[in-house]
Amino acid sequence: MSEEKIEMNPQKEGDTIENTEEEESFALLFEKTSKLPGRLDPGQKVVSKVVSISGDFVYVDMDGKSEGAIDLKEFKDEKGNYSIQIGDEIEAFFASFQNGVKRLTTMKHGLSILNLGGIHDAYDANLPVSGKVTGELKGGFEVHIGKARCFCPFSQMDLKGSREKEAYLGQVFSFKVVEYGEDGRNIILSRRALLEEEREIELEKVRQTLEVGMEVEGTIRSILKFGAFIDLGGIDGLIPLSEIGWGRTENTEDVLSVGQKVTVKIIGIDWGKNRLTLSLKATQLDPFLSVAEKYPVDSQVHGTIVRLTPFGAFVNLEPGIDGLIHISRLGAGRRIKHPKEVVEEGQVVDVYVHDVDPKNKRISLSMESRLKRENVDMPQVSDILDSVVEKALPSGVIVRLLDGATGFIPNSEMGTPRGSNHNKMFPVGTAMQVIVKEVNSARNRITLSRSGVSEKLEQEELNKYRDKIVKDEKTDSSLGSLGELIKAAMEKNKKTG
Repeated sequence: MSEEKIEMNPQKEGDTIENTEEEESFALLFEKTSKLPGRLDPGQKVVSKVVSISGDFVYVDMDGKSEGAIDLKEFKDEKGNYSIQIGDEIEAFFASFQNGVKRLTTMKHGLSILNLGGIHDAYDANLPVSGKVTGELKGGFEVHIGKARCFCPFSQMDLKGSREKEAYLGQVFSFKVVEYGEDGRNIILSRRALLEEEREIELEKVRQTLEVGMEVEGTIRSILKFGAFIDLGGIDGLIPLSEIGWGRTENTEDVLSVGQKVTVKIIGIDWGKNRLTLSLKATQLDPFLSVAEKYPVDSQVHGTIVRLTPFGAFVNLEPGIDGLIHISRLGAGRRIKHPKEVVEEGQVVDVYVHDVDPKNKRISLSMESRLKRENVDMPQVSDILDSVVEKALPSGVIVRLLDGATGFIPNSEMGTPRGSNHNKMFPVGTAMQVIVKEVNSARNRITLSRSGVSEKLEQEELNKYRDKIVKDEKTDSSLGSLGELIKAAMEKNKKTG
């Protein structure tokens, strides 16, 4: 069938090009007519060009045969200048027919309407209208749109629901018609609805410019117990209490004040929940960058106990710098069950730096100087001592002896099955008895044994038992010799007698 059609309707190459040009012309015509429809519905968007500016109106070409009119004041900027000229292409919205003229609006200032029909059309099209505040009524303001009397509640006059009539009386504003009832006898307006729409448009523009990691300037809008809200130019962000500074902040008002200008870094964005998380701390120098130079190992430092935990006490050395005194370094040679037995929150202490780890932001502290601990008398081999677990390693367990010295128990001396998890079996702070296996004074190293304790105690008990047997045998032996002497003396007396 397709071949027969080709033979019956032969086409030349030129015909194909001509048809293509016709299709393109039709596409352009269709696009033009779609932008400028002949029949318009209220609220329908129209894209057209300005053909003339006359009096109080800007006239735009609708379809080549008619024109639409837009209030000239809609193109007036804050300085009183008009930002429109002939030939400009603009977007507008059809409102209604008035006196045979198609009235449009850019929705910037609202339609100037003189009759109820136009107000009803604006209500149906969801378009703003321009009205003048003429008086104050119970619960709101009287607004005149043309000759029609309308009502705007206090709560709908602006975003704050202000009742200061001096700021509104005699002023012309744009309103949205939110209710049209009783054939125009009950017309309710809202200026706030338009302001919220405008704010949302501006917020969306701001959102498009923000991203995590940016530093932005803002103004403190309000201060709460959990942080401060910052106005970033139409959009609010929260600085949590923990992000106000490197130091511990108990009261936000001690650091920030309403109206204060600040530079913050964006650390979190969640537009789904409308959350913008900011940090003031991230814009400040990290105090841990110089901590190694300021707090050398074994130097004495001054601080305040800020928190107690079962494993130790945290000491604040300066804003943003906390160090930990492990429980094993709190007892000064004696075993304790909780740091509160030795120190309390708020107490000022002089402590010594035991270790510094800037990368992980950690400072280990001790109540005693390491040099002092290293000068303690070394124990003797075979001494049985009390100790506290300080750390479990893959090769064994490090313990702190009650005199302050540190010793090491190899896995083979722990008295546990091979492959046991000593970190789990013996948490930090676990007390245990150990026996000294080896002492290397030159290297300040003490090798200990946990399993050897029971062996020595058993050996001591066995030795005591053996000593007792030997003693008993000697006693019996001594008594036997004395009996023989008495017997011999008695026999000698008989013979003499």
